[in-house]
Amino acid sequence: MHWSAVERILGLLLMLFSLTMLPPAVVALIYGDPGLVPFLVSSLVILFVGALAWLPVRNARHDLRTRDGFLIVVLFWTVLGITGGLPLVLSQNPEIPWTDAVFESLSGLTTTGSTVLTGIDDLPYSIRFYRQQLQWLGGMGIIVLAVAILPMLGVGGMQLYRAETPGPVKDAKLTPRIAGTAKALWYIYLGLTIACATAYWLAGMTPFDAIGHAFSTVAIGGYSTYDGSIGHFDSPLISMICVVFMLIAGINFAMHFTAWRSRSLRHYLQDTETCWFLGILATLSAVTLITLMATSYLGGWGNTWHHAVFQAVSIASTAGFTTTDFAAWPVFLPVMLLMAAFVGGCAMSTGGGIKVVRFVLLLKQGHREIIRLIHPQAQVLVKMGRRAVDERVINAVWGFFAAYIALFALMMLALMGTGLDQVTAFSAVAATITNLGPGLGQVSDHFGEINAAAKWVLMFAMLLGRLEVFTLLVLFTPAFWRR
Repeated sequence: MHWSAVERILGLLLMLFSLTMLPPAVVALIYGDPGLVPFLVSSLVILFVGALAWLPVRNARHDLRTRDGFLIVVLFWTVLGITGGLPLVLSQNPEIPWTDAVFESLSGLTTTGSTVLTGIDDLPYSIRFYRQQLQWLGGMGIIVLAVAILPMLGVGGMQLYRAETPGPVKDAKLTPRIAGTAKALWYIYLGLTIACATAYWLAGMTPFDAIGHAFSTVAIGGYSTYDGSIGHFDSPLISMICVVFMLIAGINFAMHFTAWRSRSLRHYLQDTETCWFLGILATLSAVTLITLMATSYLGGWGNTWHHAVFQAVSIASTAGFTTTDFAAWPVFLPVMLLMAAFVGGCAMSTGGGIKVVRFVLLLKQGHREIIRLIHPQAQVLVKMGRRAVDERVINAVWGFFAAYIALFALMMLALMGTGLDQVTAFSAVAATITNLGPGLGQVSDHFGEINAAAKWVLMFAMLLGRLEVFTLLVLFTPAFWRR
């Protein structure tokens, strides 16, 4: 382990992160709210801490190994989540305890969207903007942004990219150089954000709300500048704009890059994962709509269809926006939507969950085992499209799934041990490990009323989900620390 290289990069990344406190400070100046001082002080403190880490090892030059990349990513997301809560703690309006501040910060950066805050409509504009910005930065991954910049600072980035990029296949590069790959991803991400903000503004949002909601929509985050989320605007047009961009952001960004470069949409139709993703969401939307219509829960067709489609896409893609209280919907709908979030978005998207490609491989492997029971001597291949999937990939997916379920069960038991009821404990872990946001029971509206110990367990779940379990879990194995 190259500790000096790890410390140097961590210091550089913290100094970069200190700059993200400046846009909320500008917002505070524009709107004249009291957030100016907390954000400026936070920026200086984080800059100082980063410089303190960087200066002693600024001349250290080592090639990063894979283990170094894992450690940097986990340390950075942990430290970033903690320091990201600093302006919230320093704020006097409202007064936010340290645990709640770190929870809100980490929830934003991991694009989970679970909140401990209420009365968001009355918060200072700077804090409302900062929450949205956190999700935007976390959506594609601050590490990917750093990978695009670090080569200019003399730091290689492939190990960081492999450790941070979501999805079961992490070695595919869109361009010959890793920095070019990161830049390509961010150009697409930025372009989608601008397009989304423009669409929201044309649909009737103020520029402040349009930018804020574009940040969290393209990031599939779920934070809103209002307690009522997207439902605050009471506009089917805005809801459908949100649906379109959630769908786009939930698809593998490599597919967007390929479509842009080839000027063709046929790649989407030829991609197995994309077709499954759209098929799952279409099925969920149809089941939700039929059930709501059959029970007349929301009245007639005109008031039902956009709520059904919106909530199905929002929850299943792990965005977590709401237009109505879906937790109170009849029969099986709340649990069905919550379970759909476990599948989540596509690999290399901003969505959470186990990822559609893993879900498809699990189904195909299960089908193969049934065929083998019938024909024990048969050589049955698992294919994605026309290509056979390597057995090591299939084993890795099974290992991921086993670890995911085991950790879910342990964290649920831990929450119940702190005094939460079964429904709240189950849905709270589900909402955080899938990076969804809203849950059921006591956490259907917000997470502010649960105890501090439960919040720390859920913060661990957020990190597990954002770093896709193994990136974090590998640090807890003795083999990782052996020479």
